Amino acid sequence: MTSEQVRERIIEIGIVPVIRAASSRDARLAVDAICAGGIPIAELTMTVPGAIGVIADLAEAMGSALLLGAGTVLDAKTAEKCIEAGAQFIVSPSFDRGTVKAAKRAGKLVMAGALTPTEVVRAWRYGSDFVKIFPCGPVGGPKYIRALKGPFPQISMIPTGGVNLETAADFIRAGADALGVGGELVSPAAIKSGNLTEITNAARQYLKIVREARGGSQSAFA
Repeated sequence: MTSEQVRERIIEIGIVPVIRAASSRDARLAVDAICAGGIPIAELTMTVPGAIGVIADLAEAMGSALLLGAGTVLDAKTAEKCIEAGAQFIVSPSFDRGTVKAAKRAGKLVMAGALTPTEVVRAWRYGSDFVKIFPCGPVGGPKYIRALKGPFPQISMIPTGGVNLETAADFIRAGADALGVGGELVSPAAIKSGNLTEITNAARQYLKIVREARGGSQSAFA
């Protein structure tokens, strides 16, 4: 897929599940669970043991059925390894110019992390396709996204941190293009207990919330 096709797919689905797991096996189980819930997107973080190998295995096994990204990528070398393994997009919790350049050079979509207005603009100017607003919850959640979108309507933003079933709709109404959701969707407790249905059901709930929030409901922050 081209980076533009990846971008369109992320916006269409509206949810980017962030997978942090204690083992490569748990990560694979989590991917299966979110896909079963209708979200064919996964951001596999570099904190997962053997993460790059897991990306390679998933890319080979699932092919175009899964839009697979690499998360918590902190430098260009790691970005390059993830792309070689099959990652279609690169996500970082902060802005690193080398990481962005490596992704763009390979023709891959990149989401650089930022928080303050200055950081947001810098990430966007250096070519980040989406700007990941992280950690969004502690600084105001949906209200913070709305505040940023006022002066920066042209910057595509994906809030991460503080996104849950109670706040998801408000984030979308505030102007988020999609939502990064970690443990509130890919529950470590559910993985540990083997209750993967909980993750599948949560995925369906998030999709429904995004769809309904985009349906024209009046924002609580208007």
